Parts: sequence; C-alpha cells; structure tokens
Amino acid sequence: MTRRLLFGSLGLAPLVIVLGYFADLPETANFVLSALALIPLAWIIGEATEQAAEHTGPGIGGFLNATFGNAPELIIALLAVNDSLPEVVRGSLTGSVVSNLLLVLGASLLAGGRGMVDRHSSFLSLTLVAFATLLFLVPAVPGWHGSANRHSLVLVSVPISIVLLIVYVAVTWHSLRRHRAQYEAIESHGGWSLERSLVVLGIATVATALVAEVLVGSLEAFADKVGLSDFFVAAVIVAIVGNAAEHGGAVLVARRGKIALAAEIALSSAAQVAVFLIPAVVLLSWLVRPAVALSFRPVEIAALAVGTALAAIVLADGRSSRARGCALVAGYAVVVVAFYLSGER
Repeated sequence: MTRRLLFGSLGLAPLVIVLGYFADLPETANFVLSALALIPLAWIIGEATEQAAEHTGPGIGGFLNATFGNAPELIIALLAVNDSLPEVVRGSLTGSVVSNLLLVLGASLLAGGRGMVDRHSSFLSLTLVAFATLLFLVPAVPGWHGSANRHSLVLVSVPISIVLLIVYVAVTWHSLRRHRAQYEAIESHGGWSLERSLVVLGIATVATALVAEVLVGSLEAFADKVGLSDFFVAAVIVAIVGNAAEHGGAVLVARRGKIALAAEIALSSAAQVAVFLIPAVVLLSWLVRPAVALSFRPVEIAALAVGTALAAIVLADGRSSRARGCALVAGYAVVVVAFYLSGER
C-alpha cells in the first residue's frame, strides 16, 4: 500500500516543476508542493540506489549509497549555497542529523516495542557523530563572535572536512559488508537490472534538483509568511522532508519486528550526514560559491551533543522499548522548541 502510494505521488514532481517554473503560484504554495514532491523522489532514489548496489559490489555500491542516498539533502544544501543562504545550509544538515538521532530512532522504538539492537554498530555510528561534533567546535566557537561566514572560518573548515571524509571512507570500508548483508536479507525487493536502476537514478536526481530549486527559492517567502525563521524552516521542516522516505522506511521495518535494522538505518544515516554529507557540502561549496564555513550556532552544537548523548543512554544496554522511544521523541520536541526560540543568528 505504501509503495503504491509513493509510486502514485511521483507525479507531483513534474507538476511542481511546471507550476514552479511557468506558473505564478504564491511562494507558500510552491514551498508546500515542492516539499511534498521531494518525499517520493527521496524514496525512489533510495530504491534505485539499493537495486544498483546489487550489481556493483560493496565498494561502488557503498559509494552510490553515500552519494545518491542523500541526494535530496545535498542538492538542497548546494542550491542554498548558491542563493547565499548559509544558515539554511547548516540548519538543514544539522537538523537532518538530530532528526535521525532522536525523531526517527525514537519513532522506530515506539513502533517496534521491546527488542534488541546491535550495540557495536549503534555505538560506532554514535561515536562518529560525537567525533564530528567535536571537530565542528573548531570553526564554530570563533563564529559565535563576529561574522560566522568570514573567510578565515571557511579556510579552517576545509582540513576538518577532509579529515571527516577520510574517517568516513575508512569506517565505511570496514563495516559496509555487514550492514548491507543485514539490509538485503530482510528488505530485498530485487529484480531491477543495473541499466534500469541507473536510468531511474539519473531521472530522479535531475527531478530532485529541479524540485529542490523551487523549494529553496520559496523558502524565505514561506518562512516570512508563516512567521518562522529561515533557520527553523531549514532545520526542522526541510530536514524532515529530505529524509522523509528513509524515516518512514525505518519505522515500517521496526513495526515488522526488525528493531535492530531500524536502529541501524536511523543511526547510520545520522553518522553519514555528519561525517560525509556535511564535509562534502563544505568542499563542493568552493565550486558553487560562496564557500560555506562549519560555523554552527551554539544551539546546533548543543542539539548534536544532546542528541548523541541521549541516544547513547537509551541504547546503553542494547535493548529497546516504547518508553525509551518516547524519551527520544520528547528530546526531539525539546530541540524543535530550542530551534524555534533561537530565531535568526
């Protein structure tokens, strides 16, 4: 049922592209429609990526998963860079990490109830997020005084991004086989040829770029209309939309009793954004301009630290329960309130 609904809603993408580029719709309507259209696009990109990885082996398959699995967030971030919206860039990325750590993991535990999670894999992902958060402090703390986008902070962000990417490649190479074996054994849909997977992937990525351009272009107007800061819209609404299909997949897996896999999806996605997507956006921003600094706000660093710590406490003994899921979701609600109260920088 869910797959049929997602397939049917793929028709939103061409509608949004036509209306966004050739019609004179209100910006709020453009934002809402493009946000809805990104959900099935994120799902079909993930589907095509998994199918392509079946034919390419773990090395190239891992690269495809890392590159295209986060395509919506990456495209949104780079378009925001091009539109000189650094707070939107940083907010959407940190919001993605925190929503995975608290909202998605919490909803999965709520849906799955009592069970066991893989402590080794879970704490590997949490360690990566914690490591990234510590490195983010180097450019972030100086950015709390003066301009957060000054050139010196941009330059400091480059070596930090390179270190994070090296760590990501090393850890992914070590753990990819184990993760993919767990996923494929339970969630295999099978049947796509490599050619079909790559064609679908290419079309969906192009469509995502066009829809994301409508989304980013209407974000400021939408935020003004509803009385929210650009940062809040990016860190909460855009972050959830960019990961919506993957989030839903984790919850559905948990409802089937596969709680360990659901936790793996949520935590590995958080780690991937922290140590792969964020540094990749920083380095790619030098091509798009203006280059982005890792000068996260205090509320963003605090949210990353609290989210990591709370997830670690909840999963300390490798067990899950609905009460623990409630604690994580409540933690996310507190973060959302903090993001709202923080306003613009």
